[in-house]
Amino acid sequence: MRVFARLVLGVSLVIWVLVALPAIAQAQPDPAELAKAVEAIENLDAMRSGLAAYLEDAPEPPTAETMKQVCKPVGMKAMQLSKENGWQVKQIATKYRNPAHAPDNVHAEMALTKFEQDPNLTGFWEPETLDGQTGTRYYRRINVEASCLACHGAQNNRPQFVQDNYPQDLAYDFNVGDLRGMYAVFIPDVKQAIEEALSAS
Repeated sequence: MRVFARLVLGVSLVIWVLVALPAIAQAQPDPAELAKAVEAIENLDAMRSGLAAYLEDAPEPPTAETMKQVCKPVGMKAMQLSKENGWQVKQIATKYRNPAHAPDNVHAEMALTKFEQDPNLTGFWEPETLDGQTGTRYYRRINVEASCLACHGAQNNRPQFVQDNYPQDLAYDFNVGDLRGMYAVFIPDVKQAIEEALSAS
């Protein structure tokens, strides 16, 4: 009986190795996943630019309600992309208005510096570990457009609601073409996720 049990266990182990190892070997997101992330962020940036264009010729100064219509949808879309794809999508900047958009690690700080030093660089990938999870992170620059200056221009010209609601605001004194910040898309490593799932079972 023990011999039979060992035989069954041995066969089960071989089957597990043959089935599980090819999946574990996939240490990086596949090219289709990377391409999907790039396309999603290009669409997100086009959405941001399109919504912000409203501010360029608006007859009245921006208000808190204006920002709900112009800025909030971009943040909501980033959250939706994160949830639907298992990614972490963030907007990050050195000169931020919302503290949640501050660089979250040294890699993000280095990425912002890289964009600052090379105005022609649009985006790049980096292997990265975030919150203990290995994966790949896509960084994509955000440039200041004329419409952005309604809220991010000279410090003294910021809308009143910004001055009232963001006392620690750093996101001002920009000019058209400046680096506003970047999108950061973290795609978890399939290999680690599978290994963790297997070790938990």
